[in-house]
Formats: sequence, structure tokens, C-alpha cells
Amino acid sequence: MTTTIAGSTTPTAVRAATAATYAAFIGSGFAFASWASRIPQIRDRLELDSAALGLVLLAIAVGSLLALPLSGPVVTRIGSARTVMAMAILLGVGLTTAALGSLLGVVPVVIGLFLLGFANGAWDVAMNVQGTVVERHLDRSIMSRFHAGFSLGTVAGALVGAAMVALHVEVAVHLAAVAVLVVIPVVWFTRRFVPDHDATEPGHGTAGEAEQSPRGGALTAWREPRTLLIGLFVLTFAFAEGVGNDWISVAAIDGHGVSPVLGTLAFAGFLTAMTAGRWFGPGLLDRYGRVAVVRTIALVGIVGVAVFVFSPVPSLAYVGALLWGLGASLGFPVGMSAGGDDPRRAAARVSVIASIGYCAFLAGPPTIGFLGHHITVLRALVVVAGLLGLAVLIATSVRPLPAVQPTSDEAADRAA
Repeated sequence: MTTTIAGSTTPTAVRAATAATYAAFIGSGFAFASWASRIPQIRDRLELDSAALGLVLLAIAVGSLLALPLSGPVVTRIGSARTVMAMAILLGVGLTTAALGSLLGVVPVVIGLFLLGFANGAWDVAMNVQGTVVERHLDRSIMSRFHAGFSLGTVAGALVGAAMVALHVEVAVHLAAVAVLVVIPVVWFTRRFVPDHDATEPGHGTAGEAEQSPRGGALTAWREPRTLLIGLFVLTFAFAEGVGNDWISVAAIDGHGVSPVLGTLAFAGFLTAMTAGRWFGPGLLDRYGRVAVVRTIALVGIVGVAVFVFSPVPSLAYVGALLWGLGASLGFPVGMSAGGDDPRRAAARVSVIASIGYCAFLAGPPTIGFLGHHITVLRALVVVAGLLGLAVLIATSVRPLPAVQPTSDEAADRAA
């Protein structure tokens, strides 16, 4: 059932905002995967060794780390719609700069990737904030489907990138075209976002608090135990997702002795299961609640990692990869939903949660790499199961906040 806030948000507007949010998630995934698909060609064109390439790619992480904590105050001040619009344009500039850098040299690539990372980080927070708004209007769980849209965008971007490589299309031409194809539709769709919150919206706290929270929330969210605990919860699932993305193929090839093609299929199975979990997860969340579902799915992930690591035969390891992907699917989007339970504090809290969660994407690869050097990559993956075990213990942090009913005076004001 669609909720109308302050008489301004109609069911038609909410449906349009839902489609626009899907567009933002898909566009973000498509743009990022398009860049990633051309990394080998840029490496070869600029004659970078592995160490130099790692330093160049670090520019993305630096940009994202700077953007994530800043995005909360920005979204609070100008709204998720304007933030996504601005960051889409900035991402287009960054992608085009990196594309030209493939012809001109390393410095433009680094500058472009920094802008790309910064735009992607702030865009991520803003579109997740809008996702929580749409969820409240629809009165049902849908955030994980938005994240499934991101996954579909990455698959499409990778496939198009593979086609461009096969057709010998120049990196600069490909990425510049992607910048245009992503920016224009996303900016157009983003105009259909609904307002992030309304000063008189019934929810958590009083109307007076609503007027004050946008100013103080950006800083105070870092001192809220529930918000920090949700951030840790998201970090555990982000670690499981990031390590799966980076290491499943390597572990299958080196640890289980399969061919490179079959190792890639293990990774594809992981991604497929994760996308399916995100698409079909809302029904389970609405029926059984956040805590029960994420605890169960984290346990599924633990079993999946254990089967993948300790499987005596490669065929069983593929089953483990599927269960691992399913187990990693819902933690991140559920954490974003929990951060947006209070609409007036959603931007600040989602920013904090995302900032903490994204640390896993930075820490995961070197952690597994370091441990893998000593105990093999396959055995190092046990760390993922340990962190998912922590998620089981702290899953109550994502329990929805109780809605506070408006006072009679506030109700009279809204009716008037």
C-alpha cells in the first residue's frame, strides 16, 4: 500500500521513483563494470606492472573513502536527487578523463579514477537513501532488489566490455560512450525521485525534532551505537561479498585444481546466486522479518564457505560457491534499509554505515592475500565464515525502529 506524505506523494509518483531508483543502481553498476572490463588494455597501453597498476587503482578507493563520510551532510542538505544528478555528471567526467588518460598517460588516469571513486561513493549513499524512501512509501521490502539491479548492471557492463575488446574498440571511445549513455538517462530518471523526508512526516520523534535533525544528524550519527553496530553488520557481509568477487576464481583454480574456465564458472555461480537472493529476498523479509532472515542467510553463507573450502571434490565446491553467494546477498541492502528507518536521519546514518561497510572492500583483498601466502588462499577463506558468524550474533541491530505516533496537535496540523 502506498503512503502519501503531506498530500504530495501520489502512487504514480512512487512508481516513477521506484523505476528511477532502479535506473540509478543499474547505471552505477554498468559504469563501474565498464571501466573494470578495460583495465587489462589500459595496463598494457601504459606498460604498467602489477605494483604500478595497484597504485593507480588505489585512486578509486581514495576517492570513495573521502566521499562516503562527506555524502551524509551533502544528501541531508541538497537531497538524494540532486546528489545523484551531480555525482552522475562527475562520474561521467571522471570516466572520460580516465579514458583519455589511456592515450595520454598515467596522470590523467589517476585523476579520472579519483573522480570516479568520489562520484561512485556519494552516488551510492544517495541512491540508497532514496531506496529507503521508496521502501517506506511502498510499505514493503524492496531494497535488495535495487541492489540486484546494481548486480545486473555490472553483468551488462562486463558483457559489453568483453564485446568491445573482441571488436577491438579503443578504450577511449568505449568509456567515453559509456559516460554519455549512463549520465543522460540517470540524470533524466533522477528527476522522478520523491522527497527524502517531510518536516511533518509521521515517524520517529516529533516534528520539532525533524526540523533539528538534518543539522545535527550528520555528526551525531557517528556516535550512535545502533548505527555503528549496523555498520559492523554490513561490513561482515561486504567482506563476504568482496572476498568472493576477488578470490573465488583463484581459490577454485589453485585450491581445487580446476581449469581457468571452470574457475570463472565458480565465480559466475557465486554472482548468480547473490543476484537471485537479492531479487527474491524481499518476500522473505516481509514475511519473516529482517533479523530472522539475515541470521538464516548468514548461516547459509557459513555453510557455503565451509563446503567450498573443505570440499574433497571440485563439483561439491561449486555447490559451496552457490550457497556462499546466496548467504552474502542480503546483508548489505538490509543494513541500508535499517539505516533509513528514520527518514529525517537516513542520509547521515546511511553515510556512516556505508563508510564502515566499504572498509571491507578495501581490507578484504590484502587480508586474504596475506593469509593465503602462509596457509593458501583456499584455507584463508575461512575468515569469511568467521565474520558471517559475527553477523549472526549482531543481527538484532537491524531490527526496525518502532514508529512513534504523531501527537494530536501534529495530526491536526497535517489534516489542516
